Amino acid sequence: MSITKFSADEIYELAEQIERNGAAFYRKAALGFEDAPTKMMLHDLAVMEDEHGKIFRVLREKLTKKDRATSVFDPDNQAVLYLQAMAGGYVFDTRVEPADTLTGKESLEKVLRYAIGLERDSIAFYVGLKRATPEQWGRNKIDWIIGEEIGHVNTLSEKLAGIR
Repeated sequence: MSITKFSADEIYELAEQIERNGAAFYRKAALGFEDAPTKMMLHDLAVMEDEHGKIFRVLREKLTKKDRATSVFDPDNQAVLYLQAMAGGYVFDTRVEPADTLTGKESLEKVLRYAIGLERDSIAFYVGLKRATPEQWGRNKIDWIIGEEIGHVNTLSEKLAGIR
């Protein structure tokens, strides 16, 4: 098995893609529902994902040329192995846009369950990312985004509990 190294630039680019995919998913999901509270919740989640994507873009822009080329710090090789599995589509496939899975005919329960899964996958990725991110590359921002994503799971779970 060959070991792939990831630069901070590549990892932040991947995180941006995850957030773009999430925002697109929530926007498309909102189109499938008529009731205003559900549409607003999904729209609000899309806006939050947009903001997370901006944070990762700013973190990328702040990287020095040297940092952009530097592989992540991972003395135990655990974070890199995890990021490899994620990049290879074994954890979740970032090459597939979640919004493309929606037909507009899904039940609210199905959309919520799928969204909770996406959020959990994002949290798992960001926890691995945080382990591989030095403080000067914005570890505290990643921690904040993890908290936000946990909040998304809570919001979605509350909505799911309300329809049961």
